[in-house]
Amino acid sequence: MISFYDVPGEFGHAMEGAQYGFESLSFIITETQPGGGPPLHVHECEEAHVLLEGKATYMIGDQKFTVEGPYVVNIPAGVPHTFVNAGSQPLRLIGVLPASRIHYKELGPNPLAKKR
Repeated sequence: MISFYDVPGEFGHAMEGAQYGFESLSFIITETQPGGGPPLHVHECEEAHVLLEGKATYMIGDQKFTVEGPYVVNIPAGVPHTFVNAGSQPLRLIGVLPASRIHYKELGPNPLAKKR
């Protein structure tokens, strides 16, 4: 799997399904530190976040909400989104995308993350 780090505080692995024999399934596995999260971004396909443990504040389009794991979040295709770890412990989640390749377009910094 490909490793990545997004400032501030999101470490993860991406598995594009095509490299592992999947025709329409890819995964992103992350561990995000308190206050951390990915940049604002968009995917061509829908995405499910399986929040295993932790507390996350999401921004999906113009909606903002906070959830605690275990929880499943539905992110529609083409909708800008991000999250931030709103808890005091690491947040663990699995992103599931119904595509053999992960299309990821970064739109800008995470608007939920506090400036350092």
